[in-house]
Amino acid sequence: MTRRAALLSACILFAGAAAAGFFVAYRYTDASSSGRLGTQGVAIRPDARVIGSLRPDFSLPDLSGRVRYAGEWDGRVLAVNFWATWCPPCRKEIPEFIRLQEKYGGRGLQFVGIALEQPEAVRSFVAELGMNYPVLTGTLEVVRVAEAYGNNVGALPFTAIIDRAGIISFIRAGPLSGQSAEAAILPLL
Repeated sequence: MTRRAALLSACILFAGAAAAGFFVAYRYTDASSSGRLGTQGVAIRPDARVIGSLRPDFSLPDLSGRVRYAGEWDGRVLAVNFWATWCPPCRKEIPEFIRLQEKYGGRGLQFVGIALEQPEAVRSFVAELGMNYPVLTGTLEVVRVAEAYGNNVGALPFTAIIDRAGIISFIRAGPLSGQSAEAAILPLL
């Protein structure tokens, strides 16, 4: 098997595993709560031990291939959202994040979207929605970053909010409404 074929097989396997993780989190997590029992009585919780800890560093490429670093946004309230174009709840929450970025960007808020896909799959989606914040992409490296931010359940979407000092103050596995995101962000601005 060629290296390219092996990489493609690994990506397909990973995408399937990610989709399964998303399904489990979406199906069993009550979207209005985090860290409680889902509708079927199954606990789906991100690793809350990361709350209060310093945000992990990461470096991932943006849509133009330029490597971006978490430290670029130091001193701002950072909302890191892990998503994919094939994830319906991800697609639903992104317009709210666009609105919040527009509303609070001048006060120090910075959303960063991290897509669990290759850039080719993301570019048209970003243009279609008019995303007004940086979008980074990747596959296995994105999973590692998500895990470092507390996504131990493999859920998409997954959002972490970091204060100006770089401390993780909020995480959510599963969909996040604009109202809930705003409530988590406002005290940090």
